[in-house]
Amino acid sequence: MRAVIITRPGGPDVLEIQDVETPEPAGDQVRVRVRAAGINRADLLQRAGGYPAPPGWPSNIPGMEFAGEVDAVGPLARMWKPGQRVMGLAGGGAQAEYIVVHEGMLVEIPANLDFEQAAGIPEVFMTAHDALFTQAGLQMGERVLIHAAGSGVGTAAIQLAHATGATTFGTSRTPEKLERAKALGLDAGFSDQNFAEAVQRLTNGAGVHVIIDFVGAPYLEQNLQAMAPWGRIVFLATMGGVQANVNLGMLMGKRISMRGVTLRTRTLEEKLAVTRRFATSVLPLLSNGTVKPIIEHVYAFDEIAEAHRAMGENKNFGKLIVRVG
Repeated sequence: MRAVIITRPGGPDVLEIQDVETPEPAGDQVRVRVRAAGINRADLLQRAGGYPAPPGWPSNIPGMEFAGEVDAVGPLARMWKPGQRVMGLAGGGAQAEYIVVHEGMLVEIPANLDFEQAAGIPEVFMTAHDALFTQAGLQMGERVLIHAAGSGVGTAAIQLAHATGATTFGTSRTPEKLERAKALGLDAGFSDQNFAEAVQRLTNGAGVHVIIDFVGAPYLEQNLQAMAPWGRIVFLATMGGVQANVNLGMLMGKRISMRGVTLRTRTLEEKLAVTRRFATSVLPLLSNGTVKPIIEHVYAFDEIAEAHRAMGENKNFGKLIVRVG
């Protein structure tokens, strides 16, 4: 099979498409013929040598989400048959013509979506759903602040929160992204420079109940200022830095909870649970069009370096997809 290979740590130019051995499904595994794969920031970190794949996943083939057709099943697999259209998460290796995953990690693609749309769903919608509802316990009628509103996870989180009846606020360094996000259900968007003041003004001093943050240290003080009593902050990334001073008085006074989570490094059992909750709660919304994947651009397989380069420039609104074949 052909696969994207990280030939050495470095920039997009270290990526090459090479012929490698096609994996065989064993036990309860399923082999999927990948038709399209999503590009994620974690792929860039892995390529640069800073975010190795979890044990058991290819160390030199990037890719954490995919869509395609079931090609073969292991002797213990019972959930899927060859030819079914599926999408799913992986610890790595999705930017290849074939991938082998546990059968419970797959979800059927809704009939109204093609492979390229489906490839932009698993990582962002599973992450957003888990962060909003499992980790933060977002409730109908609450207020949520979503940083990086134009990112893949941001666009998914806005739609899911809006569908639940939450009031949605978002930040971005790009005003155009905030305008585009309003069509997805963003109630108010503002610059990431003084967002705490804006939140307090728009909520008459009440604050937000949930914050989804990708930036980390630089936003922590303003996050605490923007919070309502008993608020919950979920950190999904630390793009701005990991070390920060915490105002413990404000944290205690507002009874704020903070939680840091990642999806890629969780155990198989945890990922299976995330997938099941996604299939139950989000898949129906995708099927009826209530929420949808936001695709900025689709690249050909041999344009993989350009796709990584575009992700690194952080100009995209929504997802970047590579068409595998």
